[in-house]
Amino acid sequence: MILTDKQILSEMKKGTIVIKPYDRKYLGSNSYDVHLGKWLAMYKEEILDAKHHNHVRYFTIPEEGIILVPSKLYLGVTEEYTETHAHVPFLEGKSSIGRLGIDIHATAGKGDIGFCNTWTLEISVRQPVRIYAGMPIGQLIYFEVRGEIEIPYNKKKGAKYNRRTTKPVESMMWKNFIK
Repeated sequence: MILTDKQILSEMKKGTIVIKPYDRKYLGSNSYDVHLGKWLAMYKEEILDAKHHNHVRYFTIPEEGIILVPSKLYLGVTEEYTETHAHVPFLEGKSSIGRLGIDIHATAGKGDIGFCNTWTLEISVRQPVRIYAGMPIGQLIYFEVRGEIEIPYNKKKGAKYNRRTTKPVESMMWKNFIK
């Protein structure tokens, strides 16, 4: 079941959902709008290798925006830091973003119970498009779960994305190959 606006507010009061910064005007009937942070990243290498650490270069989005082009992968980040302690959060692109040909995630739209961080966005575009820091980019939807969890994400020993950041985080797939 997806949480409604009233349920999201109730969970925020309980501390099981945290959104910072939070503004009531971005709370929809059953979702919360998140915004594009000022940092983007691109991989330095043209060919990526899943077994190796692929490094990124960071840059900020200027006030006049930046034009994204097809065939490139951009890593973005949400302005909002979130914590989810009792629900499964899903991040989806806003329909207005999709209608501009912008995808905000390739496969990583689901968070885990215990995810506490900003959201890294895997941004790709269908045609050149100018984007701006602070623009609405996606919406968080919260799902109820049944049963208790054994270990929340933020307490898992092998969790690769627990370090709090305000910048996009590159793939840590290479850590899966370490024995």
